[in-house]
Amino acid sequence: MSRILIVGASGTVGGELKRLLQARGHEVLAATSRTPTAPDQVQLNVATRSGLEAAFERADRAFLLAPPGFARQDEVLVPLIEAAQARGLEKVVLMTALGANADEATPMRRAERRLQAVGLPWNVIRPNWFMQNFSSFWLHGIVEQGRIALPVGQAKGSFIDARDIAAVAAELLQRSDFDGQELDLTGPEALDHDEVAAILSRETGRAIRFEDIAPQQMLDSLLAAGLPRDYAEFMVLILGYFKAGYAARTTTAVADVLGRPAGRFEQYASDYRAAWLG
Repeated sequence: MSRILIVGASGTVGGELKRLLQARGHEVLAATSRTPTAPDQVQLNVATRSGLEAAFERADRAFLLAPPGFARQDEVLVPLIEAAQARGLEKVVLMTALGANADEATPMRRAERRLQAVGLPWNVIRPNWFMQNFSSFWLHGIVEQGRIALPVGQAKGSFIDARDIAAVAAELLQRSDFDGQELDLTGPEALDHDEVAAILSRETGRAIRFEDIAPQQMLDSLLAAGLPRDYAEFMVLILGYFKAGYAARTTTAVADVLGRPAGRFEQYASDYRAAWLG
């Protein structure tokens, strides 16, 4: 079995990935910026690069992502990729985001290109917007106000269950038949936010509605929540891409890797129902 380093192991995807890999008998090295409190944790601060060499020294394979809060993702990811190269890892799976390859100059695309150039077996996975955003980032507005307030108009998105992202990453870390491929991960259908609100309303028995807001209103709310300005502006930018229709397409990548369809939004809403009941 492999020793697999997970950057973002406490996050939505990383936490599920850790569970899946441990269930299959792999030794997981969960990166944390804090002092480790468990035997499976390794200290690694991706912002300062503290602990970088030591974390990779123990690993055979790695799952990499840029944690939320970084608008220049390449500045975080490229040092991780180069540490993986120096260690000669058996496999690296990098998670970026759907559309990251639309412009070669974007920070995420620069990180993808760096990984592809270092000579290691690799995969890039680009998930669409997470279903779990509605039970985390957008949760407060739903619970407190019964509304989903975003600057996205009537555009649709093929939201993906983060559990499917983790399942795909787990497979790719253990397999070689997809090596060297970039995979765009989506849910099975595209929904607009009125449709999302209707599903959540049916599931919870609450009146939940969608409200289209101005980009500046979104920016102000993100800044008020304490996000760094550059990251808040990045979030508003990509929500603009959503509104322009770039999040609507669907792919079969989840089914291609897992041998089953991607989960539907209704199943996610059922599984996470308690989150919206306060």
